[in-house]
Amino acid sequence: MPWSMVIMMLMPVLVFGAFWAMFPSNEPPPKWRLRLADQLERAARKLRHRPPPGPDPFVALWLQTRLGAVADHVRALELDPRTFARAERIIATQLAYDDLLAEACRLAGVDVIPRPRGDAQERFREEVELAARGWTW
Repeated sequence: MPWSMVIMMLMPVLVFGAFWAMFPSNEPPPKWRLRLADQLERAARKLRHRPPPGPDPFVALWLQTRLGAVADHVRALELDPRTFARAERIIATQLAYDDLLAEACRLAGVDVIPRPRGDAQERFREEVELAARGWTW
């Protein structure tokens, strides 16, 4: 009997056997199938390209809320002439506002140019860039 006849006789057995192996059963799967599944899962993990997780929207919301609160505090300090140590409080609050702005810029992808602390031009540029990206506070 030639080999081609043997292969032709065994081909339906292999095809139907592989098809039958796909159906679930109550018996535990054979070890070879578990090993094959593990190897295929490892290969699939290597091939998958997961994008890095995006920024947490609650962090952005918290930053916007804090920016609004600190900006309101600066405005209130500037309008109240009877506040004790008013200039010191305004400076401290503006520096806190600048730090929050820098953090918001990093989160939004805006370049933060290293400048001296309290630079009004840099503060304005960061505010404009964030507003252009849809941030409100």
